Amino acid sequence: MQSIRNIAIIAHVDHGKTTLVDKIIHASKIFRENQEFGDLILDNNDLERERGITITSKNVSVRYNGVKINIIDTPGHADFGGEVERVLRMADGVILLVDAFEGPMPQTRFVLSKAIALGLKPIVIVNKVDKENCRPDEVHESVFDLMFNLEATEDQLDFPCIYGSSKQGWMSTDWKKPTDNIIPLLDAIIEHIPASKVQEGTPQMQITSLDYSSFVGRIAIGRLERGTLTEGMQISLCKADGTTKKMRIKELQVFEGLGKVKVEKVECGEICAITGIEDFEIGDTVADAENPEALARIAIDEPTMNMLFTINNSPFFGKEGKLVTSRHLRDRLFKETEKNLALKVVTTESEDKFLVFGRGILHLSVLIETMRREGYELQVGQPQVIFKEGENGERLEPVESLVVDVPAEVAGKVIELATQGKGELLIMEPKGDLQHLEFNIPSRGLIGLRSKVLTATFGEAIMAHRFIAYEPFKGAIPGRINGSLISMNTGPAIPYAIDKLQDRGVFFIDPGEEVYTGMVVGEHNRQNDIEVNLQAAKQLTNMRASGTDSNTKIAPKLNFSLEECMEFIQKDEYLEITPKSLRMRKIWLDPNERKRNEKKPS
Repeated sequence: MQSIRNIAIIAHVDHGKTTLVDKIIHASKIFRENQEFGDLILDNNDLERERGITITSKNVSVRYNGVKINIIDTPGHADFGGEVERVLRMADGVILLVDAFEGPMPQTRFVLSKAIALGLKPIVIVNKVDKENCRPDEVHESVFDLMFNLEATEDQLDFPCIYGSSKQGWMSTDWKKPTDNIIPLLDAIIEHIPASKVQEGTPQMQITSLDYSSFVGRIAIGRLERGTLTEGMQISLCKADGTTKKMRIKELQVFEGLGKVKVEKVECGEICAITGIEDFEIGDTVADAENPEALARIAIDEPTMNMLFTINNSPFFGKEGKLVTSRHLRDRLFKETEKNLALKVVTTESEDKFLVFGRGILHLSVLIETMRREGYELQVGQPQVIFKEGENGERLEPVESLVVDVPAEVAGKVIELATQGKGELLIMEPKGDLQHLEFNIPSRGLIGLRSKVLTATFGEAIMAHRFIAYEPFKGAIPGRINGSLISMNTGPAIPYAIDKLQDRGVFFIDPGEEVYTGMVVGEHNRQNDIEVNLQAAKQLTNMRASGTDSNTKIAPKLNFSLEECMEFIQKDEYLEITPKSLRMRKIWLDPNERKRNEKKPS
């Protein structure tokens, strides 16, 4: 029986989890000497590489001193908490990675609270000790305080602390004595993380993740809690509604290096993948065929935000995407809910409109971005926060903890913007040459705040937030102050027309770009919406005098990212998303229809 350690790596976004996993993979000599590989081996999805964040958890395994170490790389952003909550079930211990300058951040607290509640033993790594202004000893103290506040046990508080730099590829028990390898970390894992418990009896395995292969279909992944599994074995699948289904295991695989290898038998404590099981969901239990015993299902935090997803019905419908019908949209959204536990999809009275519930703007935007890359065309409405009713009938709304690190000279602007969104300043203290600000702010106040803060601080603010609780409604928050510039006609935008309208506001389109009636082409510099004619050409005469023709000087268009578009649109606007374009438009494209609709009592 081989000794196994199952560990999950948890940390705030961009503190170096995936880089550390790279170094562990290199240290264990998985690659041949002549084999080429890039950085961030586990962030293998284009979206993860572009954004520099981990979105879905990955499994790899390494061998060290005769012990097999299964490593689970988890997302660091609270919007992907659904991923973290389920994969922590597979671990016996966690490696908590903390930046030596920034210290514990809101999302460190979020994932750590989940790990401590599950009773997992932590090893703390204070990473990036080669950074300027780093403060490893203070960070070590603040991690201890954080664990104490999260009601960690005596054993959890007695955690080993390793210092080092994932990027430079070294770890040490003393940050003043750098080494040239990460062996001290591997030694600490074997010494402090308990080996997987071996429980005799009938098999029990909770499905905590899934994979898909075009050859064998869906693959169930989880940790075997009890007993053994063998190839060809008859099992029962315990479902959420209490029913059980008899099935047979076709093939068993365990994680070895960066891939999976086929095995005939899996022992208790191992993380394995099973093929041949049909119609399963995450949270189901693989149990004994004769006496099935289900494990407690995974509890997932509730979503805090929803958006309306609908088919694209703009005049440019079907020009850029292949998957455009409501059937395509329905199938794709419900398929996503199978593996994305924190996401909920609700059908509406209309066949082509769906309400999608998620953890936040980033959670929903990653789904939208993935869909547009797969060739889907769709439209989404303004993100809406989910309200609840309290015990006394009062209205409750989600409130989040917001942390901003910003240069001291622009801290006042950030405080002003956060308080406009009904934020309450709790902490303001210097941290190196930055000012550290902490707020409690309603989720509504966060919509659109990031772009405003980055503009006000010239891109130097570092922002992070996490959901705390539902609290009484904080009152009305002013929305976008400026109105929209709306195209009056359909056709290419003429440079002369844009030039003459530049004093009306900022444009989101280039000269020559195709626009349609009702499309939002810019931001008005006043509060009302106005319709503009972008097809008005210069009236030509046969009279010419030298020097009367002036060249058009058009300011560059304002480029919005997907999240910025989602935050910019108003209640009466849609965001049209195709594989090539993002366009904002009025829900009612016909001006007369829009006016009629505005007169109707809401």
